[in-house]
Amino acid sequence: MRPEPGQVLHFSEDPAIKRFDPHVAPTSREKEPYVWAVDASRSPDYWFPRDCPRALAWTVDDSTREDQDRIIGPGCGDRVHAVEYEWLDALRTVRLYAYRLPAAPFKPFGTPATHAHVATEPVEPLGPPEPVGDLLHLHAEAGIHLRVLPNLWPFWDAVTTSTLGWSGIRLRNARPRPTQPETR
Repeated sequence: MRPEPGQVLHFSEDPAIKRFDPHVAPTSREKEPYVWAVDASRSPDYWFPRDCPRALAWTVDDSTREDQDRIIGPGCGDRVHAVEYEWLDALRTVRLYAYRLPAAPFKPFGTPATHAHVATEPVEPLGPPEPVGDLLHLHAEAGIHLRVLPNLWPFWDAVTTSTLGWSGIRLRNARPRPTQPETR
């Protein structure tokens, strides 16, 4: 599920949105009200239930083969998404919808690399929302390695200290960091 040229997507579990009005989400670090959307390259970041914590990693120009093999896995492509076991049922059963929005009112957001697109004016969808369907199948079809872990934090720590590109979404909903065993 990706946008066509001239479009961006907004993913939601709500199939009844008629207009997207700029707002500041309670959890946002941004002070300005926005309508949020993603382009084709970042759409897979949102093939999850809204509140599902996830750690994402992908190769970039400067990624080493060692990091790619160590984190994504040898022969596993160039992208991996990780979730915790307790979110697997929600990942299988969520009804997720994609809203196609015109790209014109949106501008790229994020530095050093764009991770979203934002509009500062209300935006109406180009048509009714489309059911995204089976999220596990969508990952498989896109060649994205999906990893299910007991806890995201060890994976996250490895990803954020690697040469890969990475993103963490809704990590506040992840299980607590495991405690480190005492060394004697």
